[in-house]
Amino acid sequence: MTRNLKRWPLRLASLLACLLFWQVAANVKLDLGLLTFTYVPTPRAVLDAAWQLLTSSTLLAHLGSSLSRVFAGYATAALVGVALGLLIGRLKWAEDTLLPPLEVLRPIPAVAWIPLAILMFPSSELSMVFITFTGALFPILLNTVHGVEAVDPRLVASARSLGAGRWAILREVVLPGALPSIVTGLAIGMGTSWFCLVTAEMISGQFGIGYYTWESYTLQNYPDIIVGMLLIGVLGMGSSALVKHLGALATPWYRTRRAS
Repeated sequence: MTRNLKRWPLRLASLLACLLFWQVAANVKLDLGLLTFTYVPTPRAVLDAAWQLLTSSTLLAHLGSSLSRVFAGYATAALVGVALGLLIGRLKWAEDTLLPPLEVLRPIPAVAWIPLAILMFPSSELSMVFITFTGALFPILLNTVHGVEAVDPRLVASARSLGAGRWAILREVVLPGALPSIVTGLAIGMGTSWFCLVTAEMISGQFGIGYYTWESYTLQNYPDIIVGMLLIGVLGMGSSALVKHLGALATPWYRTRRAS
């Protein structure tokens, strides 16, 4: 705990350095040819826009819409991804039948899913939740598969020699061994779910952080665009940190081993 606190000054200094560079580059309208800050608003303009959003009546509507969509899709992806990952990681027939079509679907970006999601689901809300689900599913699924496959076979053989059944081995050996990898997938999936949701809201949303960011772009309110981007970053970082913290509480043996 003390060691982590000692690292915070350096982290804060790096953030302040980024803000200072942003302020200077926006003020002097830095133009490097391939990269230009001519139209980038200053941090002060962004701060004013953030205060206007904070005091407006639409902030809670945007936050509520985005949070409900993210957590609905993410929770479904966590259940499906972990279940499929355990199945694929433990059973060869499941790996041969389920993994190939999932690998075909995995590289498809969120934007490509939007037209099909609108056609498949009766409401835009369900289509956006589905896109969030697809974004979170594959990191969770693949990390679960890798975690299960990385469990030492000798532990499984030892448990089997002591008379443990299939469900006992899964519960007492496989799941605890794969849990650190599953937690990593859950943290990554939370970040990708935000990315995919914002993409969906830009196209078909009426409320949400993504809709707010896209609307600001169409109206050429450049400070509001950065406010939306930073809000997405803060929400994504906070939710991923929450998942990591809960995962650390669920894996005290792994945390102790890392500390040693």
